[in-house]
Amino acid sequence: MIFRSIVEGVKIAWIAIWANKVRAFLTTFGIVIGIVSVTTMATVIDGINRSFESSLSMLGQNVIFVQKWPWSFGPNYNWWDYINRPELQIGYAEQLQEMSAYAESVSAIMFRSDNVRFEDRLVQRADIRGTSPSFVITGSVDLESGRFFTEEENRAGRNVAVIGHGIADVLFDDRDPLGQTIRLAGQRFEVIGVMKEQGRFLGLESFDNQINIPVQTFGRHYGFRRMVQLQVKFPDEAALEEGQYEIEGLMRRIRRLQPDQENDFSINKLDMFRQQYRALTGAIYGVGFFLTGLALFVGGIGVMNIMFVSVKERTKEVGIRKAVGAKSREILFQFLVEAVVICIFGGLIGILLSLGTTALINAFFVAHLDWSTVAQAIFICTLTGLTFGFLPAYKAAKADPISSLRYE
Repeated sequence: MIFRSIVEGVKIAWIAIWANKVRAFLTTFGIVIGIVSVTTMATVIDGINRSFESSLSMLGQNVIFVQKWPWSFGPNYNWWDYINRPELQIGYAEQLQEMSAYAESVSAIMFRSDNVRFEDRLVQRADIRGTSPSFVITGSVDLESGRFFTEEENRAGRNVAVIGHGIADVLFDDRDPLGQTIRLAGQRFEVIGVMKEQGRFLGLESFDNQINIPVQTFGRHYGFRRMVQLQVKFPDEAALEEGQYEIEGLMRRIRRLQPDQENDFSINKLDMFRQQYRALTGAIYGVGFFLTGLALFVGGIGVMNIMFVSVKERTKEVGIRKAVGAKSREILFQFLVEAVVICIFGGLIGILLSLGTTALINAFFVAHLDWSTVAQAIFICTLTGLTFGFLPAYKAAKADPISSLRYE
């Protein structure tokens, strides 16, 4: 009985909508804008979330980063308190490794960008990293072929390189990179390893555009007076919780800081990055939901207005139905279904438009349209139709049949 009422209600609603196609389309315009807004926002956030977790795994698991600058954003970031801090030194990595009871491995990393050549091929502004051999552990380096450089090669400052997947594709195409000689910093470097494809960090910076060389080699060619990052890996999360305080104490001892002196370095964890990220996405959600709610409210008002017009135009029809025995709840249900169908129609148009916007955004950034997002959009449309269609439907349900039959 209920199923038959639903089918009959949808059929009557569709006939009424089809009889006024232009009016129905214009009525749904606000709904379309609202659904496009909410689905686009959801696809971007979902895409960022997926990329974020994947990107953090590129930085390693159970790792802390000892740096000059703290990871923080916003108006309360007092950069002037950090700019005069002394730079870290690559020798700190060996000291921490020897002194720490919790750390599994410690590496020092230095960064810069430079052009790299092979024969007539060129990669501009490649991400050059001078690293300790232990970076293969702290950075969770996964090799596609070859090997990472050794401590002996690092101490001797050998010109050897482990290149990213993207660098290998551009410079060597289908040739085997291992054993080939590339030119970097005006010097010849032998390629001894190729990293597996990693993708882009947060959909922006490519991790496949890096070249790892021994940190001593890096210093010999580019100088040691550069920003140094220490990367400390722990065997598990429990060791990380205890070890981060140990590393802080050891760094204070290495830096010869007095008990009343503040740290002149920062201990950064991936959880700090997650907190900053959640705050940022929370703000995006807040603004997005406000704009989406505003668009849906305007669209809902339009649906309510057109439903009042529809009820007015079909007053005699309502009177006839009541005269032949239709109950008030059936009249209420009919007009509620009509309002919901109008909103879902607009929602489907919005979802189709969102497919295009998602593909466009994905070409430049990251976005992912999940079926749960589509289901949420349909639910929002249904809720909007029920909310804004109730008053017109209630008015029709409570109409006096005699007065309705006399209406011209």
